[in-house]
Amino acid sequence: MVDPRHLTPETVLPADAPTATLVARVYEPEWHGPCVAAVRGDRVVDLTEHVPTVSDLLERQDAVALVREAAGGRTWSLAELLHATATGRRDLPHLLAPIDLQVIKAAGVTFVRSLLERVVEERTGGDPTRAERVRARLADTVGGTVAEVRPGSPEAAEVRRLLVEEGLWSPYLEVGIGPDPEVFTKAPVLSAVGTGAEVGVLADSVWNNPEPEAVLAVDSRGRIRGAALGNDVNLRDVEGRSALLLPRAKDNNASCAVGPFLRLLDEDFDLDAVRTLDISLRIEGRDGFVLDGSSTMREISRDVTELVAAVHGPHHQYPDGFVLFTGTLFAPTQDRDAPGEGFTHRPGDLVRIASPRLGALVNTVTTSEQAAPWEFGLRALLRSLAARGVL
Repeated sequence: MVDPRHLTPETVLPADAPTATLVARVYEPEWHGPCVAAVRGDRVVDLTEHVPTVSDLLERQDAVALVREAAGGRTWSLAELLHATATGRRDLPHLLAPIDLQVIKAAGVTFVRSLLERVVEERTGGDPTRAERVRARLADTVGGTVAEVRPGSPEAAEVRRLLVEEGLWSPYLEVGIGPDPEVFTKAPVLSAVGTGAEVGVLADSVWNNPEPEAVLAVDSRGRIRGAALGNDVNLRDVEGRSALLLPRAKDNNASCAVGPFLRLLDEDFDLDAVRTLDISLRIEGRDGFVLDGSSTMREISRDVTELVAAVHGPHHQYPDGFVLFTGTLFAPTQDRDAPGEGFTHRPGDLVRIASPRLGALVNTVTTSEQAAPWEFGLRALLRSLAARGVL
């Protein structure tokens, strides 16, 4: 649960909410399932009779007009939905992640700062006590060089050759400056949690962190239709032991958060707005620890359209669309416990990821083992929609 003061219309909506085209998903207990909804001022309007899923909405050419203007069914107070979400009242209508049938993909190592931190994880074997020493050596050796090259360019190929000669090449450098980006499946369809929910890290992880990111919503034709905020929760100790453990480091119960809403691209929010998003992170621990960080999409090493093209094309199709975490600039190195060991989560941490154009995604941290089990899958969704006669 989240302190309700952190989940109000004033704290979660974008700064320009009156002109934003915002999509929500609302769980309605009476119908035992989710509703696609539009956020209109202080009200949230059910659009499920028009589009049974967010995936269906993004396939429509008139998606923006439908969200803004279509006559809906039931309406809810946004403030009441947020309060129920924050207090864990699952017997009341509450917010979910604003995505459904889309495959959840993620791009990694798309910012130089986080690229070097992935190399730190690898070189330390996931041991946080060795991180500071390795970090300093890498910064002295390759930091400036890597930052100056465009991935896949002839200059990047030359840097690669030199680093191989020095014995400093890494799989992370390969995807960071090589021709092909790292793209992986982050989580199963329907498993993402939304704002106000708990996010989970494995109980035996001793080095982990949030990853604040912009998340693209892409339709079946590969068109970017909207964006949201995401937390690509990461276990640094697990991935540091071996890059082949990426699935265990990334895909666990409640390890993927998206929200608070999906903002559709329109005349006031286009791809260039996505390319210049500023994202902030604030972590508040029960122990009094506070960490603030920020990132900007201006520093991404590959354009968002290049990342989408790596996912969708003649080589791979997604008939229900997909969402794509675009990577994070933020890699926390601020010490929480022993000097030189950097940051790791503790249960109860409040994580707030925010952007003026996308609002705020607010979650608390628990273990994946103690987080609410994921029980609402595709069969449950189909049964719910069929019972309402909207399929």
